[in-house]
Amino acid sequence: MTMIADNLQRIHDRIAQACGKAGRSPDSVALLAVSKTFGADAVAQAHAAGQTAFGENYIQEAVEKITALKHLPLQWHCIGPIQSNKTRLVAEHFDWVHTVDRLKIAQRLSEQRPPHLAPLQLCIQVNVDGGPTKSGVAPDQALALAQAVAALPRLRVRGLMCIPEPAPDFVASCAVFTRARDLFDQLNVAGMGLDTLSMGMSADLEAAIASGSTLVRVGSAIFGSRH
Repeated sequence: MTMIADNLQRIHDRIAQACGKAGRSPDSVALLAVSKTFGADAVAQAHAAGQTAFGENYIQEAVEKITALKHLPLQWHCIGPIQSNKTRLVAEHFDWVHTVDRLKIAQRLSEQRPPHLAPLQLCIQVNVDGGPTKSGVAPDQALALAQAVAALPRLRVRGLMCIPEPAPDFVASCAVFTRARDLFDQLNVAGMGLDTLSMGMSADLEAAIASGSTLVRVGSAIFGSRH
């Protein structure tokens, strides 16, 4: 096995253990391998070890990898900020976007999504803890944005994503992640029909899973330190 394959197995073991402690099935949590700054060869190694969903922060870099690996059945998630001049690249190449926090960006994605592709799957990014350096819509504005985005063609709102500020311990992490889960539940009570709660990374995936995450985004624990 390669180092990447070994690391993937370790992450799956961590997910399974966290799910066991939370009384959840391991199948209820998906793994998104964050491959930003790593080349197409690293992604191919991860795919050979069974990983199919990959997250990218840098759009131009991602498009190069997506093009190089188009012969593989991969699912690509944009998890970085999107500027207006990059929406076409996202709409044309990605399957998912986790970072929609403005209606303007969603409108451009809808207009630029090619008709031969499936609808673009979206998460609304929420600044759940009010972190001053974090992107995301305020929690009290999330429902209105989700409803507006859901009305656009060529898009499908699937859930929420958050990247809270680092917390000092497991209990504090759970408290923040639980806010996101509560908001997720509130939107579903309002009829949004969400199924994806994208939260938790290498350092805090256990707390995220304990709080209800359905998708964890793991990079360095799979691919190693960033270049």
